Amino acid sequence: MKRISKARLITATPLIALLAACGGEAADAPQGTEAQSEAPSEIAERQDNFEGIGDSFKVIREQLETEAPDMAAIQTAAGDINTRLQRLPDLFPEGTSMEAGFDTEALAVIWEDPDGFAEATQNAIAASEEMMAAAASGDPAAVGAQVGNIGLNGCKACHDKFRVDDD
Repeated sequence: MKRISKARLITATPLIALLAACGGEAADAPQGTEAQSEAPSEIAERQDNFEGIGDSFKVIREQLETEAPDMAAIQTAAGDINTRLQRLPDLFPEGTSMEAGFDTEALAVIWEDPDGFAEATQNAIAASEEMMAAAASGDPAAVGAQVGNIGLNGCKACHDKFRVDDD
């Protein structure tokens, strides 16, 4: 079993918290909201997409916690995150919000402020492109910095406005 240096653990700890913000959309409807029986397929697709993003962040986190991160695995995961983020605009058709009675954490503000949602999505995509470049550099510290960037300027920025606060 590999030992993790104290410096690497100190660096990784804040990243772990940021990665938690990038997890998928929960499958449970808020209390008092009944999901409609005929949900559009995009809801399940976007929930699966976000779970995939979370899985890829988990790969990156686990690699950054090792003494010798597998940069090929990090590059693959970073590319997957970017691909999945690029799919987001097609996964939010109007009328698929929690307020419409669907089993989702997507708020109606997505469609009330489409420019804001598009900007948040583009910011996440841009941050993921920076993370891909950091992964390609082979520098774990650069990847860690970009994980923080995408966590704050991508995941958290979008979730704060367009997703149900599940705290």
